[in-house]
Amino acid sequence: MTTTRAPARAWVVWVVALTAYVVAVFSRASLGVAGVEAQERFGAGASMLSLFLVLQLVVYAGLQVPVGLVLDRLGSRRMIVIGALTMASGQLLLALAHDVPTAVAARVLVGAGDAMTFISVLRVVSLWFPGRTVPLMTQLTGILGQIGQIVAAYPLVALLGAHSWGATFAGSAAVGVLVAVLVAVALRDAPPSTVLAPPAGLAQVRLDLRATWQEPGTRLGLWTHTVTQFSGTVFMLLWGFPFLVVGQGLSSGTAAGLLTVMVVVGMLFGPLLGRLVGVWPLRRSALVFGVVGATVLAWTAVLLWPGRAPLALLVLLVVVLGTNGPAAMIGFDYARTENPAARLGSASGLVNVGGFVASLLTMLAVGIVLDVLTPGSTDYALSAFKAAFALQYLVWLLGTWQVLRYRRALHRRLAEGGVVLAPLHRAVSARLRGSSAYL
Repeated sequence: MTTTRAPARAWVVWVVALTAYVVAVFSRASLGVAGVEAQERFGAGASMLSLFLVLQLVVYAGLQVPVGLVLDRLGSRRMIVIGALTMASGQLLLALAHDVPTAVAARVLVGAGDAMTFISVLRVVSLWFPGRTVPLMTQLTGILGQIGQIVAAYPLVALLGAHSWGATFAGSAAVGVLVAVLVAVALRDAPPSTVLAPPAGLAQVRLDLRATWQEPGTRLGLWTHTVTQFSGTVFMLLWGFPFLVVGQGLSSGTAAGLLTVMVVVGMLFGPLLGRLVGVWPLRRSALVFGVVGATVLAWTAVLLWPGRAPLALLVLLVVVLGTNGPAAMIGFDYARTENPAARLGSASGLVNVGGFVASLLTMLAVGIVLDVLTPGSTDYALSAFKAAFALQYLVWLLGTWQVLRYRRALHRRLAEGGVVLAPLHRAVSARLRGSSAYL
């Protein structure tokens, strides 16, 4: 696509794909906001509910590469439809479930369908929009998809209060079926003029996967996603609230407010970061290092503060963590620009594994440290929280080293093609002067 402006139909297609992603986020979050009712219905404790979350994320992360390979063969429309129907079947099974094994099976289905959706939507964005606007549209997709979280937090809870468990989750399953029908009718994989390569055979699929993995841009994207996403995800999904309430002594309302600030910051920062990536496509790693550096500094200040940190410092921490999710999207941009269109699905799937695997391992490691340092109790000491969160430095060190490693590999390839990047301060000065002398 050579035009600088997306056709009107591209926006219609994007809205349809975005709607499917919103429903996927809603399905992902639905059990979490119904935690109290789930404990009563299934006779499950808090640890069992945590297992639901971890298992669902394991399924999501584990399916990214297989889903990416199938996506390259079937296209976005079919994959989103299959994902929506799979999540709908999971929600329906949850509506009928009365025991833990059935509920676990239901969440496995939701995790599997969820795994098919996001990277399929990203493929739609990459094929329908001009290259320079793709980073911004990717950020908007990730941000607006969180509407599903809001729908789960408010309307779903209200429905549970007014209706039965079965009726509420059966209704959410019906919404999934409607979205599948909408996608089947209104979504197209690519503009009519786009020529896509025919589906590859299994032998070629293996070769393509190997080529995708050997591409330095794919690995740079994976490690970018890893080093930027994990800290914010761990804080938001599991350990942030206990850290703020039990460790820092905040009220539940204040802690919830801080987590809301984190979400709002992400929504505001995402479009700005997307625009910067579009303007500075060869300087994306500088943005990554900026976000990682700010995150490390904020956590270091909180962890080294003697005793409980002041509220202002905790506000600073959640503001910085709010930038983690948008920064992780840069990983997908590396996958998009450094791989051919025929490998976009597998490349995006490989990238998406990084942050979720790092998040899961960190969640588990934090829990283990807390249990070791505060055995037999959930009244965790602040010192135990600080020791547990200090494990994050291992991921930051490994991830930063790998980003530097594959960044150098890309720069070498650019240099072989005659493109030599000047130091960042020279490039910024040239940009301010309106010159293109320095890339």
